[in-house]
Parts: sequence; structure tokens; C-alpha cells
Amino acid sequence: MDELSVWAPQMLDRMKTMRELRDVNSDQQNQGLAANLVIDRDAASRLGITPAAIDQVLYDAFGQREVSTMYTALNQYYVVMEVDPQYQLSPDALNGIYVKTGTVAGATAGAARTTSSSAALPILPATGSMVPLSTIAHFEQKRTALQVNHQGQYPAVTLTFNLAPNVALGDAVTALEQVQREMNLPSSIHATFQGTAQDFQTAKKNMPWLILAAVIAVYIVLGILYESLIHPLTILSTIPPAGVGAILALMLTGTSLSIIALIGVILLIGIVKKNAIMMIDFALQAEREQGLPPVEAIYQACLLRFRPIMMTTMAALFGGLPLAIGMGVGSELRKPLGIAIVGGLIVSQMLTLFTTPVVYLFFDRLQWRVMKLHRIGEELEGAAAD
Repeated sequence: MDELSVWAPQMLDRMKTMRELRDVNSDQQNQGLAANLVIDRDAASRLGITPAAIDQVLYDAFGQREVSTMYTALNQYYVVMEVDPQYQLSPDALNGIYVKTGTVAGATAGAARTTSSSAALPILPATGSMVPLSTIAHFEQKRTALQVNHQGQYPAVTLTFNLAPNVALGDAVTALEQVQREMNLPSSIHATFQGTAQDFQTAKKNMPWLILAAVIAVYIVLGILYESLIHPLTILSTIPPAGVGAILALMLTGTSLSIIALIGVILLIGIVKKNAIMMIDFALQAEREQGLPPVEAIYQACLLRFRPIMMTTMAALFGGLPLAIGMGVGSELRKPLGIAIVGGLIVSQMLTLFTTPVVYLFFDRLQWRVMKLHRIGEELEGAAAD
């Protein structure tokens, strides 16, 4: 708590000077008054008074000590001892507390000892007499916390903030981490993010793995559908242009890459790959049923599938357009989703119509070369066996 009282206000002052933040505040309330009892242990020991005896006296006066229990036919009542409430209104009431002295070691011997000095021996009260608490202790007032907040089992101070206009949460988090490193906080103090900032960090950490898992799932499903390891890669080649288009659209509109925008990028994985599916499905069917070579098959697929590809793309694009240009309550939450979808569809539509046939022919030739090398290897093995 002492270290938090020192470092939390310093961190608060640094955050107030950051241009990325606004409305910086703290839940630390350490301006309460407290009266600390400071015991003069030398004086107390001369009177035979121990700190434990002082604690017991204070607890008798201001605590909730149960001294008896009253039993009735139906209930039982606890008898609590304390001073009259009128003597609990201010720290001055402590001046009226008396403590009983104990056995003073060496007091009798000291009284019987003779000395040539003219100084008088100290006069000690008799054992069991009452002495004011003020004779062996004094009071000090200082600031203390009105409440102690905890996170788990540890005391914690929460510093809240809002974002400045046109500032992304990721930029603010990065700036706060830099300030934390510059302050060189002691090892006993741990600074962590909570709330929206924590959700953003968690999403940023897990999102690459989530996108990778989605791509792998799509690859497995397409591999089962086409019974091939090559053609799913052709279909997945439409994803990078869509991702680039979504990022460019967010940058052009000044929209941050929030969690909602990342959800839009994941949705693009399922939307844009249908362009390649339409062309490749038709090309494979033309090769198998009509015996066309790969170049003619993919060319016919581009011609015959152009209209359905444009229709589905435009339907999805105009479906996301209201989200991208929407106004009103809650529009700031939906806009990143619409902007990511619209931007990704536009760029992917412009590129995949040309890149998908190229990738299809590249992997077809690569597959043919691999099969040729495999046949040559088998022939060499057969010749060696002969």
C-alpha cells in the first residue's frame, strides 16, 4: 500500500500529460485522516506496561469485546463493552484512556540503593496503579486510504481513461506501455490492463491463431471436396487480396483495426473464396467431361462464371454498404465491420478475376511436373531392379 500511494499518483500525472488520453481518473482515495498511536517504549517499560496491554485497553474501549451472554427462554443476547459513544467522536478521547502499570523490574532495588549523587531517584507509581495513556504515548495524524481496493488478493489502484479524438486504442496501449517502461516501476508493482484495453490485447494476441485456424479449416473442407491438395491452395489465394483491401479501406477512412473490424476480415474469408470456387469447379468439370486442356478450361470458366461472380459480389457489397456509411446511434460500432467487408470485396473482385486463372495454371503445371518426376523415378527404380 505504501508503494501504491507513491507510484499511483505519479502514473496518474504522467497519463494526464499524454496526448492520446482524455478524462484520466483514479479510484485511489488516500486523503482520509488517521491518528496513529506512537508508544514511547522506554517510558512504558519503566512502568511495566507492554504494547499488548495497551492494545487490550484500546480494544476494550473502542472495539467490540463480548464480556457476557444473557440467556432468555427464547433468545440469547451478547453483552458488548465499550466506552460511551460521546467519547468516541474525536481522537481527543484517547487522552481519557488510562493504563494499569505492571511489575516494575528493579524499582525496589533502586529505592534501596544509596548514592552519593545529589540527583533524586525517579518516583515510579506503585504496581497496579492507573496512569494516563498520554504519559507513555503520543498521537500523530497522517493521511490514509478511505478504502482499499483489491484485484484478487492484492491491493490495487485503477486508473481509468478515455481516448482522444481520432486515436486508436492500440496506439494508446502502446504509449502507456512505453510510459510504464520509462517510469521503472519497482518489481513489487505490476501494471496490467483491464476492461476494453484488456479485451483488445487478448484479441490481438489470439486473432492470428484464429485466422490461421479458419484458413486451415477451409483448406481441409476444400481438400475433401475436390480430393486434391493443390486446388484448395488456388481457392485460398483469393484471401490475401481481400485482407489487403480491408486494411486499405480502414486506413483511408481513418478507422482503427478494432475487434469488430477483425471480425469483418474473418467474414471475408468465407465470402471472397466463392469467386475461385465458381471458376475452378467449372474448369475441373470441363477437363473431366469435355476433355479440355487446363488453359481452355479455365478460360471458359472465366467467361461463363463472370456474371454469377459479379452478382454475388455486388449483393454482398451492397449488403455491407449500409453498415459502412450508417449514421446514428451505435453506428460507430458497426462501421468498422462494413468498411472492412466493402473494401475487401472491392479489391478482391478487381484482382481475383485475373489472379485466380494464373494461380490455377501455375499449380496445374506444378502438379504435372511433380507427377512427371515421380514417373521418372519409378522408371529408374524399375530399370535398376532389372
